Amino acid sequence: MKVESRIFEICTAFFFLAAIVYSVLAKEPVGMAALFLTGGLSLIVGTYFRFVSRRLESRPEDNPDAEVSDGAGEIGFFSPGSYWPIAVAASAALVGLGLAFWYIWLIVIAGVILLITVGGLVFEYHIRPADH
Repeated sequence: MKVESRIFEICTAFFFLAAIVYSVLAKEPVGMAALFLTGGLSLIVGTYFRFVSRRLESRPEDNPDAEVSDGAGEIGFFSPGSYWPIAVAASAALVGLGLAFWYIWLIVIAGVILLITVGGLVFEYHIRPADH
């Protein structure tokens, strides 16, 4: 996580520097506020990653002398094929459509469908304990 935190720290410095330059040259408050807030959000993420990296073991990505083979091994379980992501995307698009045209009935129905599809995606491989 040290690599990720370093990336966000560099982005934070860039955003704050860009905000200062923008505020001097443009004198436009909305862009200046957006750049400062973007720098603040980047600072939050970078600080979180730095905090978490102290608690985790060092990974091959954190070692500058690491080889590609150091990261070999099992990474995790990835679904071989699932239709839930398509359903989540379709229901999120339906929520967006309801918000765009401000159809409250469509927002409510699509929101319920979105919660169901997200639950289906999250619990797709959940197996209940076997009864003895």
